[in-house]
Amino acid sequence: MKHIIAFGGSNSKNSINKQLAIYAASLVDDAKVTILDLNDFELPIYGIDFEIEHGIPDTAFQFIDHIKSSDGIIISLAEHNGAYSTAFKNLFDWMSRAEQKTFFKKPMLLMATSPGARGGQSVLGMANDRFPRHDAEITGMFSLPSFGTNFQDGKIINEDLNNQLLNQVKQFQDKL
Repeated sequence: MKHIIAFGGSNSKNSINKQLAIYAASLVDDAKVTILDLNDFELPIYGIDFEIEHGIPDTAFQFIDHIKSSDGIIISLAEHNGAYSTAFKNLFDWMSRAEQKTFFKKPMLLMATSPGARGGQSVLGMANDRFPRHDAEITGMFSLPSFGTNFQDGKIINEDLNNQLLNQVKQFQDKL
């Protein structure tokens, strides 16, 4: 049985991106899923002076260990002003200091959602450009627009959008 990790790139307790990541992970057949929460990996704000004085925090290594021990990654990124959330960016910065090739060639389903009609497309573009430089094997991307309209009771209720996600999940699963 394959082991995947899934998480939302947000530290919101009610993260819509975490909800989407959990739903997408539930669609993967015959896989053990570990849901990660960025709140369980608190880190000081990255700075070279802190790193020189204190080293890389164990929390960054713990998150990396989850990636290393998985067969694949499902991530849904929150978009804050067109970019990564501060919580995710900080974690990513610390992880890249510990291991430059952060994603270890793991298959990745890259997603985003937002309350708005663009569904986090700006952050998806940014991540699609950046993550392969850190050894992510992006198998597919999915944007869910208008989260409050299209996602209810733990699932996507818009049939066309759900079918798009199912196609992306299949591509991800085929790479595991």
